[in-house]
Amino acid sequence: MRLAVLVSGSGTNLQALLDAVDAGGAPFEVVVVGADRDGTGGAERAAARGVPTFVCRVPDFDSRADWDAALARLLAEHSPDLVVSAGFMKVLGPEVLAGVRVVNTHPALLPSFPGAHGVRDALAHGVRVTGCTCHWVDDGVDTGPIIDQRAVRVEDGDTLESLHERIKVEERRMLVEVLTHLAADRSWR
Repeated sequence: MRLAVLVSGSGTNLQALLDAVDAGGAPFEVVVVGADRDGTGGAERAAARGVPTFVCRVPDFDSRADWDAALARLLAEHSPDLVVSAGFMKVLGPEVLAGVRVVNTHPALLPSFPGAHGVRDALAHGVRVTGCTCHWVDDGVDTGPIIDQRAVRVEDGDTLESLHERIKVEERRMLVEVLTHLAADRSWR
């Protein structure tokens, strides 16, 4: 299964995918990595592995629709079977979503705590269990059908950073397992 991976930050989810490929037996390959800004760790990780990269910045376009159309074209150039939004902090528009199926990881147990601050919001709410979700992307914000979830206990004294790091560990594991399953069962196409 050919994956296009979209990143905005350090690329730890991308690294989990690259490591799974390196370990052998992964039924997927990362064919391109796209970033929404210059200098992301994710794009650097991809380039170090010889994976093609591109940057598609919203400020470089006259409108969000123009950015979405450009992103759709850049993705289509690599013919991915699936796009993985792995810490990509932009809402994808209709042209991208019409071109290829997209999965996203989110650091909370959706439908609770959607949006950019799922970990912070879970801590502020005082939950004792939070976690991560992998879901299909639709035209909402973290509203698509859920594929898988993993629970993470909130420990006494957790900070935003300590809790988020434990969630990221589960998120990476879950993402590799979900993509392995989707590669084996292509009924989602």
